[in-house]
Amino acid sequence: MPAPRTRRAALLALPLLALTLGACGYGSESVENEGKAEIAAGAKKIDGLDSVRIGYFPNLTHATALVGNREGLFQKELGGTEAKYSQFNAGPSEIEALNAGSIDIGWIGPSPAINGYTKSAGKNLRIIGGSASGGVKLVVNPKKIKSLDDVKGKKIATPQLGNTQDVAFLNWAAERGWNVDAQSGKGDVSVVRTDNKITPDAYKSGSIDGAWVPEPTASKLVAEGGKVLLDEADLWPDKKFVITNIIVKQSFLKEHPKAVEAVLRGAVKTNAWIEKNPGKAKAAANAQLKADSGKALPAEVLDPAWKSIRTTDDPLAATLEAEADHAVKAGLLEKPDLRGIYDLRPLNKVLRAAGESPVDDAGLGVK
Repeated sequence: MPAPRTRRAALLALPLLALTLGACGYGSESVENEGKAEIAAGAKKIDGLDSVRIGYFPNLTHATALVGNREGLFQKELGGTEAKYSQFNAGPSEIEALNAGSIDIGWIGPSPAINGYTKSAGKNLRIIGGSASGGVKLVVNPKKIKSLDDVKGKKIATPQLGNTQDVAFLNWAAERGWNVDAQSGKGDVSVVRTDNKITPDAYKSGSIDGAWVPEPTASKLVAEGGKVLLDEADLWPDKKFVITNIIVKQSFLKEHPKAVEAVLRGAVKTNAWIEKNPGKAKAAANAQLKADSGKALPAEVLDPAWKSIRTTDDPLAATLEAEADHAVKAGLLEKPDLRGIYDLRPLNKVLRAAGESPVDDAGLGVK
Protein backbone atom coordinates (compact mmCIF):
# COMPACT_ATOMS: atom_id res chain seq x y z
CA MET A 1 0.00 0.00 0.00
CA PRO A 2 1.53 3.36 -0.97
CA ALA A 3 2.03 5.92 1.78
CA PRO A 4 -0.79 8.44 2.24
CA ARG A 5 -0.26 11.61 0.30
CA THR A 6 -1.70 15.06 0.02
CA ARG A 7 -1.82 16.59 -3.45
CA ARG A 8 0.14 13.80 -5.05
CA ALA A 9 1.41 15.04 -8.41
CA ALA A 10 3.25 13.29 -11.19
CA LEU A 11 5.39 15.55 -13.36
CA LEU A 12 4.04 15.66 -16.87
CA ALA A 13 4.04 18.11 -19.72
CA LEU A 14 0.64 19.07 -20.97
CA PRO A 15 -0.42 21.88 -23.33
CA LEU A 16 -2.96 24.29 -21.93
CA LEU A 17 -5.91 25.39 -24.01
CA ALA A 18 -7.55 28.81 -24.21
CA LEU A 19 -10.40 28.84 -21.70
CA THR A 20 -12.44 32.01 -21.55
CA LEU A 21 -13.38 33.91 -18.39
CA GLY A 22 -15.34 36.65 -20.12
CA ALA A 23 -18.76 36.25 -21.68
CA CYS A 24 -18.57 34.09 -24.78
CA GLY A 25 -20.82 32.19 -27.11
CA TYR A 26 -21.18 28.43 -27.29
CA GLY A 27 -20.46 27.71 -30.91
CA SER A 28 -18.02 24.81 -31.11
CA GLU A 29 -19.37 21.29 -31.42
CA SER A 30 -17.91 18.18 -29.90
CA VAL A 31 -16.38 15.31 -31.83
CA GLU A 32 -17.55 11.94 -30.56
CA ASN A 33 -15.24 8.93 -30.50
CA GLU A 34 -16.21 6.36 -33.11
CA GLY A 35 -14.64 3.46 -31.25
CA LYS A 36 -16.38 1.77 -28.33
CA ALA A 37 -14.69 0.82 -25.08
CA GLU A 38 -14.35 -2.84 -24.31
CA ILE A 39 -16.77 -4.15 -21.71
CA ALA A 40 -15.91 -7.33 -19.86
CA ALA A 41 -18.30 -10.21 -20.44
CA GLY A 42 -20.84 -10.48 -17.65
CA ALA A 43 -19.89 -7.14 -16.10
CA LYS A 44 -22.69 -5.48 -14.17
CA LYS A 45 -23.99 -2.01 -14.93
CA ILE A 46 -23.48 0.71 -12.34
CA ASP A 47 -26.60 2.52 -11.13
CA GLY A 48 -28.46 0.75 -13.94
CA LEU A 49 -26.82 3.00 -16.52
CA ASP A 50 -26.13 1.87 -20.06
CA SER A 51 -23.40 4.49 -20.38
CA VAL A 52 -21.58 7.40 -18.77
CA ARG A 53 -20.76 10.19 -21.21
CA ILE A 54 -17.35 11.74 -20.62
CA GLY A 55 -16.03 14.89 -22.26
CA TYR A 56 -12.45 16.14 -22.58
CA PHE A 57 -10.12 18.04 -24.90
CA PRO A 58 -7.72 16.18 -27.21
CA ASN A 59 -4.88 17.95 -25.47
CA LEU A 60 -2.20 16.90 -22.99
CA THR A 61 -3.61 19.14 -20.28
CA HIS A 62 -6.27 16.45 -20.16
CA ALA A 63 -3.74 13.63 -19.85
CA THR A 64 -5.76 11.85 -17.16
CA ALA A 65 -8.69 11.52 -19.55
CA LEU A 66 -6.46 10.64 -22.50
CA VAL A 67 -4.55 7.93 -20.67
CA GLY A 68 -7.60 6.64 -18.80
CA ASN A 69 -9.40 6.26 -22.10
CA ARG A 70 -6.44 4.68 -23.90
CA GLU A 71 -5.65 2.19 -21.15
CA GLY A 72 -9.30 1.33 -20.44
CA LEU A 73 -9.03 2.37 -16.79
CA PHE A 74 -12.36 4.21 -16.69
CA GLN A 75 -14.13 1.34 -18.42
CA LYS A 76 -12.70 -1.13 -15.94
CA GLU A 77 -14.20 0.82 -13.03
CA LEU A 78 -17.54 1.28 -14.78
CA GLY A 79 -18.00 -2.45 -15.36
CA GLY A 80 -20.98 -3.13 -17.63
CA THR A 81 -21.76 0.57 -18.02
CA GLU A 82 -20.11 1.84 -21.20
CA ALA A 83 -17.69 4.77 -21.02
CA LYS A 84 -18.57 6.98 -24.00
CA TYR A 85 -16.16 9.77 -24.87
CA SER A 86 -16.64 13.09 -26.66
CA GLN A 87 -13.86 15.54 -27.48
CA PHE A 88 -14.21 19.33 -27.42
CA ASN A 89 -12.12 22.12 -28.84
CA ALA A 90 -13.16 24.82 -26.36
CA GLY A 91 -14.44 25.12 -22.81
CA PRO A 92 -17.68 26.92 -23.66
CA SER A 93 -18.81 24.13 -25.99
CA GLU A 94 -18.18 21.54 -23.30
CA ILE A 95 -20.18 23.58 -20.78
CA GLU A 96 -22.97 23.82 -23.32
CA ALA A 97 -22.93 20.04 -23.74
CA LEU A 98 -23.06 19.56 -19.98
CA ASN A 99 -25.96 22.00 -19.70
CA ALA A 100 -27.81 20.22 -22.50
CA GLY A 101 -27.25 16.79 -20.97
CA SER A 102 -25.07 15.59 -23.85
CA ILE A 103 -22.28 14.68 -21.44
CA ASP A 104 -22.37 13.78 -17.74
CA ILE A 105 -18.79 14.35 -16.61
CA GLY A 106 -16.00 16.40 -18.15
CA TRP A 107 -12.38 17.49 -17.92
CA ILE A 108 -12.14 21.27 -18.26
CA GLY A 109 -10.10 24.32 -17.32
CA PRO A 110 -10.76 26.71 -14.44
CA SER A 111 -12.15 29.62 -16.43
CA PRO A 112 -15.09 27.85 -18.13
CA ALA A 113 -15.81 26.01 -14.89
CA ILE A 114 -16.17 29.36 -13.12
CA ASN A 115 -18.26 30.74 -15.99
CA GLY A 116 -20.49 27.69 -16.17
CA TYR A 117 -21.10 27.75 -12.45
CA THR A 118 -21.82 31.48 -12.14
CA LYS A 119 -23.96 31.73 -15.28
CA SER A 120 -26.24 29.00 -13.97
CA ALA A 121 -26.41 30.69 -10.54
CA GLY A 122 -24.63 27.69 -9.09
CA LYS A 123 -27.29 25.23 -10.22
CA ASN A 124 -25.71 23.15 -12.97
CA LEU A 125 -22.18 21.89 -12.36
CA ARG A 126 -19.85 20.93 -9.55
CA ILE A 127 -16.08 20.51 -9.58
CA ILE A 128 -15.44 17.04 -8.18
CA GLY A 129 -11.70 16.59 -8.65
CA GLY A 130 -8.43 17.91 -9.94
CA SER A 131 -6.44 16.77 -12.94
CA ALA A 132 -3.50 19.00 -13.90
CA SER A 133 -1.33 21.88 -12.72
CA GLY A 134 1.26 24.12 -14.34
CA GLY A 135 2.67 24.23 -17.87
CA VAL A 136 2.43 27.96 -18.66
CA LYS A 137 5.46 30.07 -19.57
CA LEU A 138 6.53 33.49 -20.72
CA VAL A 139 8.74 32.86 -23.76
CA VAL A 140 10.49 35.82 -25.38
CA ASN A 141 12.82 36.80 -28.19
CA PRO A 142 16.19 36.90 -26.37
CA LYS A 143 17.51 39.49 -28.84
CA LYS A 144 14.81 41.97 -27.79
CA ILE A 145 14.10 40.98 -24.18
CA LYS A 146 16.88 40.02 -21.78
CA SER A 147 15.19 40.67 -18.43
CA LEU A 148 11.69 40.92 -16.95
CA ASP A 149 11.96 44.71 -16.97
CA ASP A 150 12.55 44.60 -20.73
CA VAL A 151 9.03 43.25 -21.26
CA LYS A 152 7.69 46.78 -20.74
CA GLY A 153 6.99 48.42 -24.09
CA LYS A 154 7.01 45.12 -25.97
CA LYS A 155 4.31 43.12 -27.76
CA ILE A 156 3.36 39.98 -25.84
CA ALA A 157 0.86 37.44 -27.11
CA THR A 158 -1.77 35.68 -25.02
CA PRO A 159 -4.22 33.12 -26.43
CA GLN A 160 -7.50 35.02 -26.05
CA LEU A 161 -9.09 38.00 -24.32
CA GLY A 162 -10.04 36.95 -20.81
CA ASN A 163 -8.68 33.43 -21.09
CA THR A 164 -6.68 31.85 -18.26
CA GLN A 165 -3.26 32.94 -19.54
CA ASP A 166 -4.48 36.39 -20.56
CA VAL A 167 -5.70 37.02 -17.03
CA ALA A 168 -2.45 35.68 -15.56
CA PHE A 169 -0.33 37.99 -17.73
CA LEU A 170 -2.50 41.04 -17.00
CA ASN A 171 -2.25 40.32 -13.29
CA TRP A 172 1.53 39.87 -13.49
CA ALA A 173 1.90 43.17 -15.39
CA ALA A 174 -0.28 45.00 -12.87
CA GLU A 175 1.79 43.65 -9.99
CA ARG A 176 4.86 45.16 -11.68
CA GLY A 177 3.11 48.54 -11.66
CA TRP A 178 2.38 48.62 -15.39
CA ASN A 179 -0.90 49.99 -16.70
CA VAL A 180 -2.67 48.00 -19.41
CA ASP A 181 -6.25 48.40 -20.64
CA ALA A 182 -7.63 44.88 -20.36
CA GLN A 183 -10.09 45.14 -23.23
CA SER A 184 -7.82 46.75 -25.85
CA GLY A 185 -4.55 45.30 -24.60
CA LYS A 186 -2.91 48.72 -24.96
CA GLY A 187 -0.68 50.26 -22.35
CA ASP A 188 2.78 49.96 -20.85
CA VAL A 189 2.99 46.58 -22.55
CA SER A 190 0.95 45.62 -25.63
CA VAL A 191 -1.10 42.46 -25.18
CA VAL A 192 -1.71 40.82 -28.55
CA ARG A 193 -4.46 38.20 -28.40
CA THR A 194 -3.33 35.45 -30.76
CA ASP A 195 -4.57 31.92 -31.34
CA ASN A 196 -2.02 29.40 -30.07
CA LYS A 197 -1.98 27.75 -33.48
CA ILE A 198 -0.54 30.85 -35.15
CA THR A 199 1.56 32.25 -32.28
CA PRO A 200 4.76 30.50 -33.51
CA ASP A 201 4.33 32.06 -36.95
CA ALA A 202 3.68 35.46 -35.38
CA TYR A 203 6.88 35.05 -33.39
CA LYS A 204 8.90 34.08 -36.48
CA SER A 205 7.55 37.07 -38.41
CA GLY A 206 8.51 39.46 -35.61
CA SER A 207 4.97 40.73 -35.08
CA ILE A 208 5.23 39.74 -31.40
CA ASP A 209 8.22 39.89 -29.08
CA GLY A 210 7.11 37.03 -26.85
CA ALA A 211 4.12 35.18 -25.50
CA TRP A 212 2.57 34.07 -22.20
CA VAL A 213 1.36 30.69 -23.37
CA PRO A 214 0.72 27.08 -22.38
CA GLU A 215 2.48 24.00 -23.58
CA PRO A 216 3.10 22.85 -26.24
CA THR A 217 3.08 26.38 -27.71
CA ALA A 218 5.85 27.41 -25.31
CA SER A 219 8.08 24.55 -26.47
CA LYS A 220 7.32 25.38 -30.10
CA LEU A 221 8.52 28.95 -29.49
CA VAL A 222 11.67 27.67 -27.82
CA ALA A 223 12.29 25.50 -30.87
CA GLU A 224 12.13 28.70 -32.93
CA GLY A 225 14.85 30.30 -30.82
CA GLY A 226 12.75 31.73 -28.01
CA LYS A 227 13.85 31.77 -24.37
CA VAL A 228 11.77 30.93 -21.31
CA LEU A 229 11.91 34.10 -19.24
CA LEU A 230 9.39 33.04 -16.60
CA ASP A 231 7.54 29.88 -15.61
CA GLU A 232 4.14 30.81 -14.17
CA ALA A 233 4.49 28.01 -11.63
CA ASP A 234 7.16 30.10 -9.91
CA LEU A 235 4.49 32.68 -9.06
CA TRP A 236 2.34 30.24 -7.09
CA PRO A 237 2.72 28.65 -3.64
CA ASP A 238 4.40 25.25 -3.96
CA LYS A 239 4.57 25.99 -7.71
CA LYS A 240 1.03 24.61 -8.14
CA PHE A 241 -1.99 26.18 -9.82
CA VAL A 242 -5.01 24.57 -11.41
CA ILE A 243 -5.30 24.23 -15.17
CA THR A 244 -7.68 21.26 -15.47
CA ASN A 245 -10.51 20.05 -13.23
CA ILE A 246 -13.16 17.34 -13.36
CA ILE A 247 -16.75 18.60 -13.43
CA VAL A 248 -20.10 16.83 -13.27
CA LYS A 249 -23.68 17.80 -13.93
CA GLN A 250 -25.31 18.27 -10.52
CA SER A 251 -28.38 16.21 -11.40
CA PHE A 252 -26.15 13.33 -12.54
CA LEU A 253 -24.17 13.45 -9.31
CA LYS A 254 -27.38 13.32 -7.29
CA GLU A 255 -29.00 10.52 -9.28
CA HIS A 256 -25.92 8.36 -10.01
CA PRO A 257 -23.36 8.73 -7.20
CA LYS A 258 -21.89 5.25 -7.73
CA ALA A 259 -21.16 6.02 -11.38
CA VAL A 260 -19.46 9.27 -10.39
CA GLU A 261 -17.34 7.42 -7.83
CA ALA A 262 -16.40 4.87 -10.47
CA VAL A 263 -15.11 7.57 -12.82
CA LEU A 264 -13.22 9.20 -9.95
CA ARG A 265 -11.65 5.85 -9.04
CA GLY A 266 -10.60 5.57 -12.65
CA ALA A 267 -9.07 9.06 -12.51
CA VAL A 268 -7.17 8.36 -9.28
CA LYS A 269 -5.90 5.04 -10.60
CA THR A 270 -4.93 6.66 -13.90
CA ASN A 271 -2.93 9.37 -12.15
CA ALA A 272 -1.19 6.72 -10.05
CA TRP A 273 -0.39 4.73 -13.21
CA ILE A 274 0.95 7.86 -14.90
CA GLU A 275 3.19 8.53 -11.92
CA LYS A 276 4.49 4.97 -11.90
CA ASN A 277 4.88 4.66 -15.68
CA PRO A 278 5.73 8.13 -17.06
CA GLY A 279 7.24 6.88 -20.31
CA LYS A 280 4.33 4.56 -21.10
CA ALA A 281 1.87 7.24 -20.03
CA LYS A 282 3.42 9.80 -22.36
CA ALA A 283 3.18 7.34 -25.25
CA ALA A 284 -0.41 6.42 -24.34
CA ALA A 285 -1.47 10.06 -24.18
CA ASN A 286 0.14 10.82 -27.53
CA ALA A 287 -1.45 7.73 -29.10
CA GLN A 288 -4.88 8.83 -27.89
CA LEU A 289 -4.21 12.34 -29.18
CA LYS A 290 -3.58 10.86 -32.60
CA ALA A 291 -6.75 8.76 -32.38
CA ASP A 292 -8.84 11.76 -31.31
CA SER A 293 -7.38 14.52 -33.46
CA GLY A 294 -5.61 12.64 -36.23
CA LYS A 295 -2.23 14.07 -35.27
CA ALA A 296 0.31 13.13 -32.64
CA LEU A 297 2.80 15.60 -31.18
CA PRO A 298 6.37 15.32 -32.53
CA ALA A 299 9.02 14.24 -30.05
CA GLU A 300 10.80 17.62 -30.11
CA VAL A 301 7.61 19.23 -28.80
CA LEU A 302 6.15 16.40 -26.72
CA ASP A 303 9.27 15.56 -24.72
CA PRO A 304 10.12 19.02 -23.31
CA ALA A 305 6.45 19.86 -22.77
CA TRP A 306 5.85 16.62 -20.87
CA LYS A 307 8.20 17.72 -18.09
CA SER A 308 6.45 20.93 -17.10
CA ILE A 309 3.00 19.85 -15.92
CA ARG A 310 1.76 17.78 -13.03
CA THR A 311 -1.22 15.51 -12.94
CA THR A 312 -2.96 15.69 -9.59
CA ASP A 313 -6.08 14.46 -7.82
CA ASP A 314 -6.21 17.71 -5.86
CA PRO A 315 -8.29 20.46 -7.53
CA LEU A 316 -6.08 23.11 -5.86
CA ALA A 317 -9.20 25.01 -4.84
CA ALA A 318 -7.42 28.00 -3.34
CA THR A 319 -5.77 28.76 -6.69
CA LEU A 320 -9.13 28.66 -8.49
CA GLU A 321 -10.39 31.43 -6.23
CA ALA A 322 -7.17 33.37 -6.76
CA GLU A 323 -7.50 33.09 -10.55
CA ALA A 324 -11.06 34.41 -10.32
CA ASP A 325 -9.84 37.32 -8.18
CA HIS A 326 -7.20 38.16 -10.77
CA ALA A 327 -9.89 38.38 -13.47
CA VAL A 328 -11.99 40.63 -11.23
CA LYS A 329 -9.03 42.96 -10.63
CA ALA A 330 -8.39 43.12 -14.37
CA GLY A 331 -11.99 44.19 -14.95
CA LEU A 332 -12.84 41.08 -16.96
CA LEU A 333 -15.18 39.44 -14.46
CA GLU A 334 -17.66 40.58 -11.84
CA LYS A 335 -16.94 39.21 -8.39
CA PRO A 336 -18.33 35.65 -8.50
CA ASP A 337 -19.84 33.75 -5.60
CA LEU A 338 -18.00 30.44 -5.81
CA ARG A 339 -19.39 28.93 -2.63
CA GLY A 340 -20.67 25.47 -3.47
CA ILE A 341 -18.69 25.10 -6.70
CA TYR A 342 -16.89 22.07 -5.22
CA ASP A 343 -18.21 18.75 -4.01
CA LEU A 344 -15.14 16.75 -3.08
CA ARG A 345 -16.95 14.21 -0.91
CA PRO A 346 -16.98 11.48 -3.60
CA LEU A 347 -13.29 12.04 -4.38
CA ASN A 348 -12.29 12.00 -0.74
CA LYS A 349 -14.23 8.78 -0.26
CA VAL A 350 -12.25 7.26 -3.12
CA LEU A 351 -8.94 8.61 -1.78
CA ARG A 352 -9.55 7.28 1.71
CA ALA A 353 -10.43 3.86 0.32
CA ALA A 354 -7.08 3.93 -1.51
CA GLY A 355 -5.23 4.83 1.68
CA GLU A 356 -4.54 8.38 0.59
CA SER A 357 -5.11 11.76 2.21
CA PRO A 358 -8.26 13.74 1.47
CA VAL A 359 -8.09 17.05 -0.42
CA ASP A 360 -9.49 20.44 0.58
CA ASP A 361 -12.12 22.67 -1.04
CA ALA A 362 -10.77 25.95 0.44
CA GLY A 363 -14.16 26.68 1.96
CA LEU A 364 -15.88 26.61 -1.45
CA GLY A 365 -17.56 23.23 -1.05
CA VAL A 366 -21.21 22.29 -0.68
CA LYS A 367 -22.52 22.39 2.86
